[in-house]
Amino acid sequence: MPRLTVWMVRAALLQLGIGVTLGMLLLWNKGSILDPRVWLLLSTHLEMLVFGWLMQLALGIAFWILPRFTAEPRYGNLRLAWIGFVLLNLGIVLVIISAWVSSAASLQSIGRLIELIAAVLLVIVLWPRVKTFGA
Repeated sequence: MPRLTVWMVRAALLQLGIGVTLGMLLLWNKGSILDPRVWLLLSTHLEMLVFGWLMQLALGIAFWILPRFTAEPRYGNLRLAWIGFVLLNLGIVLVIISAWVSSAASLQSIGRLIELIAAVLLVIVLWPRVKTFGA
C-alpha cells in the first residue's frame, strides 16, 4: 500500500473517531440536555464525517486501488497527490475554525475553496489511471 494511502486512511479514521464522538454527544444532549451549546458541534461533526472521513477515505483508497502505470512513477505525480492530501486537511481545519470563531466568517469560503482545489488535484492525479475494463 502506498504511503499516501496509509496517511489518508489514518487521517480518515482519526476524523471518523472524532466525528462519531461528536455525534454521540449530540445524541446524548438530545435525550438528556447537557448544555444547549452542544448543538454548536453539529457543523464540526458533519465536516469531519463528510469531508474528513468519507471523501478522504474514498480518495485514499482510489489512489491505491486504481491500476498503476507500467513505468515509473507507477502512481502518477506523487508530489501533486501529497499536496492534495495536505490541502484537503487544511481546508477541513479552516472550515471547522470558521464555525467556532465569529470574526472568521470568510474563512469558511477559503476552507471550502481549498477543499475543492485539493479534490481537483487528487482527481488530476487519478484520472489518467482510470481505464475501460479489459484495456
